[in-house]
Amino acid sequence: MATIWPGTDAAHLPREFHTQRPRWTAEPSTGREGFPGTEYATIEVPRDYAEPSGERITLAISRLRAADPARRRGILLAVNGGPGGDGGLGRFLPEKFAGTALHQVYDLIGFDPRGTGASTGLYAEVTTPTAPFDSRPPDSAFRQLAEDMRQRELACSRGGGALRPHISTRNTARDMDVMRQVLGESHLSFVGYAYGAYVGAVYASMFPAHLDRSVLDSCVGPRWTWREQFLWQGDAVHRNVNQWARWTGQRHTAFGLGRGRAQVLSAVERVAGLLESQPGGVRLRTLFDGAVGTRCADRGRWAELAEAVGALLAAATPGGAGPEACAELLSEQAVWRAADGEGTRRVAVLEAVTLEHEWPEDLEVYYNDMRDFRKRLPYGYGVLRAQPWVGAFRTFQPAEPPTRLRPGGFPTGLVVQADGDPMDHYAGGVAMAELLGHRLLTVEDSGEHEIYVLGGNAHVDAVVHRYLVDGRLPAEHTVCRGVSLRPDIPADTD
Repeated sequence: MATIWPGTDAAHLPREFHTQRPRWTAEPSTGREGFPGTEYATIEVPRDYAEPSGERITLAISRLRAADPARRRGILLAVNGGPGGDGGLGRFLPEKFAGTALHQVYDLIGFDPRGTGASTGLYAEVTTPTAPFDSRPPDSAFRQLAEDMRQRELACSRGGGALRPHISTRNTARDMDVMRQVLGESHLSFVGYAYGAYVGAVYASMFPAHLDRSVLDSCVGPRWTWREQFLWQGDAVHRNVNQWARWTGQRHTAFGLGRGRAQVLSAVERVAGLLESQPGGVRLRTLFDGAVGTRCADRGRWAELAEAVGALLAAATPGGAGPEACAELLSEQAVWRAADGEGTRRVAVLEAVTLEHEWPEDLEVYYNDMRDFRKRLPYGYGVLRAQPWVGAFRTFQPAEPPTRLRPGGFPTGLVVQADGDPMDHYAGGVAMAELLGHRLLTVEDSGEHEIYVLGGNAHVDAVVHRYLVDGRLPAEHTVCRGVSLRPDIPADTD
């Protein structure tokens, strides 16, 4: 059952919240130049919806009015970005829809979710990790990795203050309903990407009578905790690795990495072992593990990845070109964990939102998963998805449990999910569509993530436009192709 909590329905708020009249301007409050035709404003919402007469926070919002007022059918809100909207486009997301069929009929509404952007910010003190960045850390490094996360949580606690317990998906959904009422609308339509898809599902469960059309793109699993979502990423990455290895193993003549998936993966492991034996080998092997996991999601780069593995095998073999050549071959690969170099504080919404759910306090649970992932799922930094997170050391109690998603009371919507999405496992999208009673649009043989409009997939855009603009849902189990196709290299015939 969904949690019943004071302030669950924004209609219970004091009237002054609903009757706000935003002062729209042509320029955002930041230094960025405003997009032509977009209006920017701020509104106030309760910091704690259980105490609406208490402290308030500010939300920065934007509006790009429907280009064809005669066809206008309401407002459409959109959310993307990591858990909490951290790193998303926020107020500037409507710019991506400008000039599309969507822009013709909707007022496009963007906003910086609470804690992010120009809205009231949630911050943490900056801490610097001390454990070496290693995609296959030895057991001896586990406690240091855990201590880094404990210090990270303490820094979040010191910087977050009284706001931190109120940065949650349920409160973001409530904020959206306040926006709806401030804008004088009986319903809203919604497009959500990744975490934003979860926001849309929570809004549907909390405010079903006020939801019109909705698109959930690249979904998390509706019944997964945030820890389970992290763990499923390891499997999602490895599914892509296995498909790439199978394809490459059918083309031994072209790439020379072996015949069949198993032989290709053996070649990959030989490269990992050879790199680790080089000077600076742990970093080289870590970058290699990352490259295998990330590049295999893009089908169009499969030949490039196979060639890179072959080149690294030659360079790292004794008598080969050596570590400098290996480093050059891996130079474009980014690390998974960026250094905290943002001055004395940083945005800390990711940590707050992922702590909506319970996390194991027993560190051995994490260590056992790390050992398993180190053996089975090392690519794409899989082990680091299993390591302790700040939730193991949580310093605050969430104000309320998370929403238990439920169907009913809202129109049938659309879920868009790539079968090889490395961030949000395909199984999560399938489960979300089944739970909510939405149609599922599968992007086949694709590692795309955040697809509709943002991904440049014309096939997906056409299907989703027809739904959002004309109300025409696709048939059950509709399939579209991805934008990045497998290289046109024939398989071996013998």
